[in-house]
Amino acid sequence: MAEDKFHAIIVGAGPAGSTAAYLLAREGLDVLLIEKGSAPGSKNMFGGRMYSHALHRIIPNFWEEAPVERPVTREIITFLNGGKSVSLNCQDVSWAKPPYHSFTLLRAEFDAWLASKAEEAGAILATNVRVDAPLKEKGKVVGIRAGEDEMLADVVIAADGVNSILAQQSGLSKGFTAGQVATGAKEVIELPAETIRQRFQVEGEQGAVQLFVGDCTRGLRGAGFLYTNKNSVSLGLVIGTAALAQCRVKMSEAVEEFKENPHVTPLIEGGQVAEYSAHLVPEAGLGMQPQLFGDGILVVGDAAGFSLNLGYIVRGMDFAIESGAAAAKAVWKAKVRKDFSRQGLSPYHAFLKESFVMRDLEAYRSAQHFMENERLFNEYPRLITELVSKLFRVDGTPPVHVLAKVMSEVKQQQVSMFQLARDSWKGAKSL
Repeated sequence: MAEDKFHAIIVGAGPAGSTAAYLLAREGLDVLLIEKGSAPGSKNMFGGRMYSHALHRIIPNFWEEAPVERPVTREIITFLNGGKSVSLNCQDVSWAKPPYHSFTLLRAEFDAWLASKAEEAGAILATNVRVDAPLKEKGKVVGIRAGEDEMLADVVIAADGVNSILAQQSGLSKGFTAGQVATGAKEVIELPAETIRQRFQVEGEQGAVQLFVGDCTRGLRGAGFLYTNKNSVSLGLVIGTAALAQCRVKMSEAVEEFKENPHVTPLIEGGQVAEYSAHLVPEAGLGMQPQLFGDGILVVGDAAGFSLNLGYIVRGMDFAIESGAAAAKAVWKAKVRKDFSRQGLSPYHAFLKESFVMRDLEAYRSAQHFMENERLFNEYPRLITELVSKLFRVDGTPPVHVLAKVMSEVKQQQVSMFQLARDSWKGAKSL
């Protein structure tokens, strides 16, 4: 084994890993941050949005130096049904002022910046390194193995993504099922800034987020998304992996169909595809959470299943950043006590509970089960679009009051009033 020993080796230079590295290095610990890509962010894919609160507490006013794209001021949810669509539009101009509510991002740029902050604090960044396994002595993780190289550490932090090899080989995770993850695919499509401002009705550098529900996923559990960047839009789909496998749908074909949808095509007209990426997305929350700590190891970010999908809100990066901060606190406490055993690292869970991570995941524990309801992605978008279309129709036929139109459309779409009321109640409680 190597003679040099780090206080912490962090595997994965995404937001969770880089945050932990930054905080630990800032306190003077010897930190090695390992990234398998050629640069941080080169292999990371996400929809394109980060809620600001978590990082703002760690690096106040980070947006003054970070490569963010646009502060989001407009939220749009669009229900799709063939040639019909209905959109719910919310705009809050206060989100365009500090402290900003959220930003759109491009991970290749943002992750590189956050990792550079860890380097500035004193962490060592090693890229193009694939970690093959944790090193163990008497059942305790004491480092990592990368090819023929072995590196030692008091603690290893697994920030290596949803399919965490370190968590699995350390005995903390049994992996996941297809029903617990979704497949996300995204294209970055270049468009002029002025075109983005006009099409999405935003001022200056402000941005918009649009979610699509309905036939964009062929009625399967999932949604489409569009995030505005400075000179591009991030457009893609997230569909349950189990549903994809069962229906034998290819994500690349689904994305092309989505782009050809008559309600989507005008939004990207004239754009050039600059990038395509795909990624597994954890969706089961607490239902897929591994053991979060063991002898000599902690699990953070996507590797810990820290994500939340409520349909209208999808969160991941703020959980990742906060879990990285909690891991750093736990490692510092273990160093003071000179105890990196499972017991010595157990305060990590307490720090997560004190933060919003476990609080929010617990509050929305039943959300994932509710989001498995297929009616949310086929029957209800169809009902909404057909009903609203008829509400605005004037064709010389005898008038029908709104309530009668609602009841008639519910009956015509063969939607059970009892089931509709039940789903509404469950959704209000779960989400």
